[in-house]
Amino acid sequence: MTDTRAVAPQPADRPAAGRERRRHHHLRDLIDEMLASLRAAANRDLFTPQERADAETQLAAIMERVHAEAVNLGGRPEHADRGAAT
Repeated sequence: MTDTRAVAPQPADRPAAGRERRRHHHLRDLIDEMLASLRAAANRDLFTPQERADAETQLAAIMERVHAEAVNLGGRPEHADRGAAT
């Protein structure tokens, strides 16, 4: 008994892969568009230095609130029991 899944694809199998690619042309178009967008943005800074500084300040404030809330939740009894088996 031979397992055909373990066999490397033969050159005759390659046209089937081409048909599969053509069948999903909308997905291929989307992927091509995404790759083109990534290539276009690769060497371009999308934020000005001021925008980047503002975003970093906002992120730091958000993370402080998240940390404070996590510390607050950590002391609650119902939170401590979540991992326990029932």
